Amino acid sequence: ELVSIPHAESLLHADCEGEEVTCEISPYSSQRAGEGPCRTSWFVANLQLSDGISIILVLRGPHCGSQEEKEEHDATLHPKLRIPMSKEGTLLTTVEFQSSSRNTSVRTHLGSSVTLDCRFALAPSSSLSSLEWKRQHRGSGHSLFRYQVGSTGPEAQPKVHVDVAELSGSGDASLSLEGVSVGDEGTYICLVSTPLHQAQNVIQLHVVAPPRVRVIPAVVSFERDVTTTLTCSIAGYYPLDVSVTWTQKTSEDDMEIPLSNARFSSHRQSRDGTYSITSYLSISSATARAPATYSCRVSHVALAEPISVSAHLKAPEQTGSEGLVGGFIATIIFIVVLFIVLRRR
Repeated sequence: ELVSIPHAESLLHADCEGEEVTCEISPYSSQRAGEGPCRTSWFVANLQLSDGISIILVLRGPHCGSQEEKEEHDATLHPKLRIPMSKEGTLLTTVEFQSSSRNTSVRTHLGSSVTLDCRFALAPSSSLSSLEWKRQHRGSGHSLFRYQVGSTGPEAQPKVHVDVAELSGSGDASLSLEGVSVGDEGTYICLVSTPLHQAQNVIQLHVVAPPRVRVIPAVVSFERDVTTTLTCSIAGYYPLDVSVTWTQKTSEDDMEIPLSNARFSSHRQSRDGTYSITSYLSISSATARAPATYSCRVSHVALAEPISVSAHLKAPEQTGSEGLVGGFIATIIFIVVLFIVLRRR
């Protein structure tokens, strides 16, 4: 029974879908694969699709004494790999072991659960020996999950899970990770081993958290000879890179006008690994036009579209002293008119 190549449809229709396929083939070195007087040639092929699919194939050359080996004498060898090729240019190898992943890069939100896809299939003559998941980040690495066939059970770190029944039955070696934190970000390696071979799939896990945005105060009353400061608080985002801009729009403007006089605090990091920053915008009554809307616009990789939060500058209102003077004058006029009317009577 032959080992099928996973995601064959995606490979066949890659050109039609505008996908790019890269393929690397190299000799496979194993201490036991070539033991004995009859040495079998082994090769490893690495297929990558631009949409993220990764496939590792362990290929076997013709068996010693087989019809394949006899045909090899009449075949043309690849000039570099020394792999026998048919007259049509087809490599004369069979797939003994394959491992694949749907995504080489996964993005997930802080606090969510995520599954890192890893699957394999073996020829009937081979068997699973072990599975190990490792994580590497910033130069350090450690084992998250390890299962040795015949052992009492798997060794697993907290929050991680691999279904051993599915692993043994269907070849599903996927890793489930619960309650993702910033510290879980990194490079994950799915290492599947048989008595003769090993194949690994590498998956990059990126953790993101969208920012929370608030502008204080939300409403500002226009006052003469007063400078008001708007505060835009951006908190709880990850990774670090964030874009913050201010705009102004009055009733006379057709579109928002960018402002360049904002000030920024330094980035601050919380215990959960997320970041925060504060931006300040000063509004002077000498240059401001009311009514107007001032918007703090925030862009971040965790957002599908930027967040915009606004503050409103109200038009000048009649002050209390002006109201008292106006009321006093109106009262005097009313008394004078009343006096004239009564005197005529």
